[in-house]
Amino acid sequence: MELAEGKLKFIEAWGKLGSEWGINRTMAQVHALLLVSPEALTTEEVMAELSISRGNANMTLRDLIDWGLVEKLHKTGERKEFFYAEKDTWAIARRVAEERKKRELDPVIKILAQLTEVKGDEKDPAYKTFKTSVNDINKLAKNVSKTLDTMLKAEESWFFGSIFKIFK
Repeated sequence: MELAEGKLKFIEAWGKLGSEWGINRTMAQVHALLLVSPEALTTEEVMAELSISRGNANMTLRDLIDWGLVEKLHKTGERKEFFYAEKDTWAIARRVAEERKKRELDPVIKILAQLTEVKGDEKDPAYKTFKTSVNDINKLAKNVSKTLDTMLKAEESWFFGSIFKIFK
């Protein structure tokens, strides 16, 4: 397989993986393109490489910047903006986990905390079932949040060393 074909396969695979992680497919494909590009690319280069519209490219690049996965660079003497992706896979995984926690898990934990305060008759089976389910899910969500916080603070070598110890 030649480099060009490998690059296309990677971009497609990263797009599929990204959509499974809750990231828009095009966003993941643009990220993949920037990951395998040794130099920062312009919006026009991204558009040409992936055959996407200017609006889609602009919106996607802005989203990638918001997620902290891409940086906008300015080159002296150039009017165009250039975009560069972080290449460190551990940093990428941490940013995605951080962002997903903030966007998805934290709001659920907030709602669950409110739901644990629901009042009712302790003898009512519907109330007891509701209360037990909400409390159990709340505990699970808080444990997942603590685990993610630990991962986000950890260095790569410590994290994988700890994981491997669990499986021994």
